[in-house]
Amino acid sequence: MAAAQDETDTGARSGARREVLIVLPGLLLAMILAMLDQLIVSTALPRIVGTLGGVTHLSWVVTAYVLAATITTPLYGKLGDMYGRKRLIIIAIMIFLVGSALSGVAHSMDQLIAFRAVQGLGAGGLMVGAIATLGDLVPPRERGTYMGYMMAAMMLAMIAGPLVGGYITDSLSWRWIFYINMPVGGAALIYLAATLHVPRLKVSHKIDYLGAGLLAVAATAIVLLSTWGGSQYAWGSPQILGLAALAVVTTVAFCLAEARAAEPVLPLHVFRNLNFTLVSAISFMAGIAMFGALTFLPLYQQTVQHLSATGSGLMLIPMMAGMMVTTILAGQVTTRTGRYKIFPILGGIGMAIGLFLLTRLSVNTSLVTSGLYFAVLGIGMGFLMNVTTIIVQNSVHPRDMGVASSSRTFFQQIGGSIGVSVFGAIFARRLTEVMTARLPGVHLNVAGGQLDPVTVNKLPAPIRHDVFFAITHAIQGVFIWAAPSAVIVFVLAWFVKEVPLRGRAPAAEQPTPELVS
Repeated sequence: MAAAQDETDTGARSGARREVLIVLPGLLLAMILAMLDQLIVSTALPRIVGTLGGVTHLSWVVTAYVLAATITTPLYGKLGDMYGRKRLIIIAIMIFLVGSALSGVAHSMDQLIAFRAVQGLGAGGLMVGAIATLGDLVPPRERGTYMGYMMAAMMLAMIAGPLVGGYITDSLSWRWIFYINMPVGGAALIYLAATLHVPRLKVSHKIDYLGAGLLAVAATAIVLLSTWGGSQYAWGSPQILGLAALAVVTTVAFCLAEARAAEPVLPLHVFRNLNFTLVSAISFMAGIAMFGALTFLPLYQQTVQHLSATGSGLMLIPMMAGMMVTTILAGQVTTRTGRYKIFPILGGIGMAIGLFLLTRLSVNTSLVTSGLYFAVLGIGMGFLMNVTTIIVQNSVHPRDMGVASSSRTFFQQIGGSIGVSVFGAIFARRLTEVMTARLPGVHLNVAGGQLDPVTVNKLPAPIRHDVFFAITHAIQGVFIWAAPSAVIVFVLAWFVKEVPLRGRAPAAEQPTPELVS
């Protein structure tokens, strides 16, 4: 009898594994689509702002995308729980592709920022859809291996993204960095439409429009506050005080609305779990450090270090390699032992050390030295990437799987949005201060795009050296302000409780699913 039961369990596991492996390529394509876009665009940003004008608007090309993705991420997670992952992923891909096509034909910085926001509306459902779908199909104890596959795909995107973006920018035009999304997205769309059939429990369908709207307003107000405060408007100005009041009021209203909503977009009860709350805070601080600080590296590399766009992409390989090694290591150890607390701790200290080293970048820093700094940062980031997802998914009831996945992504993205905005203001201020002090008789139209690599390299040698010094000083300031975020990650990680990871429940304990096409 026991042997028959073991044989049944083995067959069930084998069937489940086949199902996951069939769907996995489509999920990986969706993740690659989102990852490629961020990395390709980052590499091409110096050329984009040089063509359309406005290095001071550089952060907004990223912020518009990340903010839109941040606002929609919890909504995608909740709608996926309610209506099934498949249709939400397909809708997200279609919106993303429309935004990509529009971004490619943009003729002004305002248009590009707006179209990047459209892209972000779709991107919000790509990563969370793929991760939540995997959470539906695979129990936490077995998830490390499959997350390793996802991480390998992410690493491929991370390595290929800057290289492809650099090559396209150097050889064709920056507009093609958006057009390249079309074949990748089309392949993901066709494959998932044909293969994805995710089990879903029947639940009541009531969308929390009020909560989603309040969350969108609150997130937008917070990002605008961090972007404009102290730069475009004084901290005591009516505009900034108004944004601060709006952020507070809508955040409180959101919490009240979620407490009363039948199907809240972000259920407050999940925050009663200590691990969930800690991982959300860790993701927020890591997002500030990762997205915020790394946005400005290509400008330094393509001006001060005299690299082409392709060379700038190559210089990120040490960071991606470090991330790949530690992410795969953390996933394998977690799967085999069920132990995971040490990895967020190592991630926090690794990121803190890497960001501290990057504060030492100078006009004369060699490529080898900066590559070593990037590798240390990547090692720290790798310990955080997938383990935090496993922890947060293991912390909630399976019915809240989409909410858990989207919440972790949401807090990381809102951290990234704030980081890009704040560090953009820091970068612009330090850049302007140094250029004003060192080049008092020279008026470079920074806002008009005269700090793109081509223009800078044509400047007379003495002026060019001072511009390089100003860019380096601005970059150093970004990493100085980013490092404390990683230190906070390290501190928070010590309070994570190592709860045993769930395995695959016996068939008798599983609710009868409804297959959703």
